Amino acid sequence: MQTPGTAPARGPDAPPEQGASTVDAPIVPDAEFDRALPPLSDDINAPLEPMPADAPATAASVPAPARDAAAQPITPGELPPPPAPDAALAQPLEPLSAFNSEPLRSVADIKDQEAPDIRYASEVRGLDPLGLTDEFNSLSALREGKGKADNATQVAARGREDEQLAVRLMKSLGYYDGTAISTIENVPGEKQRLKAIVSATPGQQYKLGTITVQTQPTTPPDLVRKELPLRTGDPIEAARVQGAEANVSLKLPQQGYPFVKVGERDILLDEQTGRGDYTLPVDTGPRSSFGVLRTEGDPVFDLKHLNVFPRFDEGQLYDNRKADDLREALVATGLFNGVGVQPVRTGTILPDGTEQVDLMVRQTRGPAKSLSGGAGFQTGQGVTVEGTFTNRNRFPPEGALILGAIAGTQQQGVSATFRRQNAGRRDRTVTLIASALRANYDAFEAFTGTLAGRISYDSTPIWQKRFTYSYGFELVGTNESVFDFGENDRTRRTYGVLALPGQVLFDTSDNLLNPTRGYRLKLNLSPETSVQGSVQPYARTLVEGTAYYPVSDKLVIAGRVRAGSIFGIARDDIAPSRRYYGGGGGSVRGYGFQRLGPLEPASSLVPGDKDRDEARDLRPIGGRSINEFSIEARYRFGNFGIVPFLDAGNAYESSLPNASDLKFGAGIGGRFYTNFGPMRVDVATPLNPRPGDAKVALYISIGQAF
Repeated sequence: MQTPGTAPARGPDAPPEQGASTVDAPIVPDAEFDRALPPLSDDINAPLEPMPADAPATAASVPAPARDAAAQPITPGELPPPPAPDAALAQPLEPLSAFNSEPLRSVADIKDQEAPDIRYASEVRGLDPLGLTDEFNSLSALREGKGKADNATQVAARGREDEQLAVRLMKSLGYYDGTAISTIENVPGEKQRLKAIVSATPGQQYKLGTITVQTQPTTPPDLVRKELPLRTGDPIEAARVQGAEANVSLKLPQQGYPFVKVGERDILLDEQTGRGDYTLPVDTGPRSSFGVLRTEGDPVFDLKHLNVFPRFDEGQLYDNRKADDLREALVATGLFNGVGVQPVRTGTILPDGTEQVDLMVRQTRGPAKSLSGGAGFQTGQGVTVEGTFTNRNRFPPEGALILGAIAGTQQQGVSATFRRQNAGRRDRTVTLIASALRANYDAFEAFTGTLAGRISYDSTPIWQKRFTYSYGFELVGTNESVFDFGENDRTRRTYGVLALPGQVLFDTSDNLLNPTRGYRLKLNLSPETSVQGSVQPYARTLVEGTAYYPVSDKLVIAGRVRAGSIFGIARDDIAPSRRYYGGGGGSVRGYGFQRLGPLEPASSLVPGDKDRDEARDLRPIGGRSINEFSIEARYRFGNFGIVPFLDAGNAYESSLPNASDLKFGAGIGGRFYTNFGPMRVDVATPLNPRPGDAKVALYISIGQAF
């Protein structure tokens, strides 16, 4: 043990140990140590004592800079001489006003002043063999800058962004080892002109190795693998892989698996083989069959009417397309702000092993009332303005009340219509119409009252059908001006007409309002009875075909052929409003509305009668047959289009049409395409006019001519 405050002597100069008393003796006795300490003041804030003037100096107390080779020898006990004063430090300080106190400015600080003018060109290398150059340029930060930057640092930052872009694009095609680097070069001889180059190195392209699908048993057994269109050896392209997985999500709900969930893929890359082993977990959920409909939300339709819409039977294997079709049919009614159709599990297992799945219809009521209007102009028909008020659910379900009015230079009238859509069957419409109309045309002036009914199976804007039909009745009472050949003048007669019109239409076109491909065939047949002194039955027929051929994405050739005949009655016994006439915007353009066909005899003109002494006042009297031909070249650019056209046709007194006296009209039209159909403006001229025919005809309306 050692005594505190003592330390044994160590080292080669230590005296030899001669006993414990010598070894344990203190180096400095405590009393001597305490006397050597300076006296301390009890006041901690007292100033320090001054250094004694004659304090001995030691080598250790001399500052290091003074102890160099050039220093004078220092006598022990003396301080070294002070260094020479710095002359700069002795100078007075400059006044603050002499300093530049303006802070440093960045590019963001420059607002109203001219910014630095840095121009650059950009180039990408190495992506062209992969077919990625165009896609890179469309997303490039350098290209987005349009060759302008505030400084070179900004150009370099854009280049680094494009490096990452190039790597992502290469990985999307399976080049997972791809690298890219951007460099900024000065353009020789041009100040503030740079060139940014992004150089890409693809490396090897990885391809699919083993393909593993982790899923439950399905019917048929390989259903998931069959709907995953990937093969070993295919490049690991992002679009290809994602598209294949989306195909599983799309096709399985169409084959009885509405609750399929595709998990996260795993691809294990092997640098040695350049292959990637692909694993995809798929939760198919239960194989399901259609159950019943349920509903919640606003009660626009009850379950009884909702069950009119489905095109599937209970117990039928689930197909997501038929559930989507149900939703689209509900949307087409126009009575919903929103409607959703979702499959709901029931847990009920059917005898065939499938689970019953009900469809939940979520209804959100929309406005049932609407106002609509339209206006048009045609040479020979004048201005026409129409307005309609519709309450689509005045008589639920889907019993609409439609009030309409038409006001024009040559026709005025009102109408009331009851229409029930989806009447006992989907897309079957029952319509009742009552109308009163006054028409004043060159061909006739008529006051007509009509009561009509019709049952139809129609296309809708959402669901266009290939085959549609309609049939019904018309009760018409009309008082009309008619040319009496016996009196060689016009007189008024009253006709009663009972008609049973029917129509069938076969439509393969791709759009109801603006078709670009396909064709349409339409047949109208109307057995009628005219009561004007005696009962005379007859039949009106009309056949029409249209075709649409896309020459390119912008150009469509459209053609139309139409022919009609009236059998079993003389022309003069038919009410003028039910005869055939040619000319007008929907017929042979270039000629006035209803101006084509037989005219009054010239002998009916009275010399000196200022109102009827011109050839144009030889008014049409209509015929029993008609034929028409049209061809258009519909060229579209954006929302606009140009349509040159050629029309031909005529109406005839005979019951069968012929081609001996065709009238031709040609012109050009403009189109403005909207989301509800094209706006049409056509200007046409007759190519072989008769005396009195105008030189130019103008037509403005909505929709294509055919």
